[in-house]
Amino acid sequence: MELPPFERAVLIIKKFETMHHPKYWPYVGYGHQVQPGEPYRRGVQLTEAQADALLRKDLRKFCALYSQYGKDSILLGCLAYNCGPGVVNKSSILKKLKAGDRNIFKPYTTHCRYKGKWHKGIYTRRLTEFTALFIR
Repeated sequence: MELPPFERAVLIIKKFETMHHPKYWPYVGYGHQVQPGEPYRRGVQLTEAQADALLRKDLRKFCALYSQYGKDSILLGCLAYNCGPGVVNKSSILKKLKAGDRNIFKPYTTHCRYKGKWHKGIYTRRLTEFTALFIR
């Protein structure tokens, strides 16, 4: 908790995403989904330094999308990193924050499904993110 919130978010993502191996294509590094035109090639493993730089670039981009939410932008960016900004933009979390209601624990921790089923590991991730990144 001594680290700045952005650095905490990076560590949380690294812990839960882990380094993706080439067999998980089109995901590389720590869960980055390769987009058309990006220089990443199927079958090539990123180095730790490359994966870290890519994670930070992506997380900064997602946090910037929610910069108008101030201290909540990192929490929202972290969720967008995992679920995508479309999910976050339609979420009750964002609706509550727009209305000035920061009572978002319950809606935040409901985003823990994988292939339609509740997933304990993702629930643990949400609890970790909320505990480390929600600033009162």
